[in-house]
Amino acid sequence: MVGTVAGAVGGRDGDPSAELLTQAAAAFGLLASTARLHIVWALAEGESDVSGLAERVGGTLPAVSQHLAKLKLAGLVRSRREGRRVVYLVDDPDVVTVVRLMVGQLADRTGGRSAGPPAPRRAHGLGL
Repeated sequence: MVGTVAGAVGGRDGDPSAELLTQAAAAFGLLASTARLHIVWALAEGESDVSGLAERVGGTLPAVSQHLAKLKLAGLVRSRREGRRVVYLVDDPDVVTVVRLMVGQLADRTGGRSAGPPAPRRAHGLGL
């Protein structure tokens, strides 16, 4: 991943361009939501439909659907049809790496037993 980033940086003194920094900030902004971060974490472990994700992250179907729409629009997840069912998956494995690294580092700092997913939030706490 570092090689990819270094190759994409082209500004003065190796700094990323303003456009690249804006895109990165937008991606981090999407992942700043506990619910969306939990969704990405869950999808990193395997594909799921909306109802499975809602159950896992403790959200309502409409709220999880809205989170997925935002993640999909940003290119962080994608979907495919399986008959009448829509299955979601992480579209970018580098996003999974970043999420796991951050959660793992925080778990290490706090003495957590493992880099488990963020604590689920109930529907009323799923700020969109």
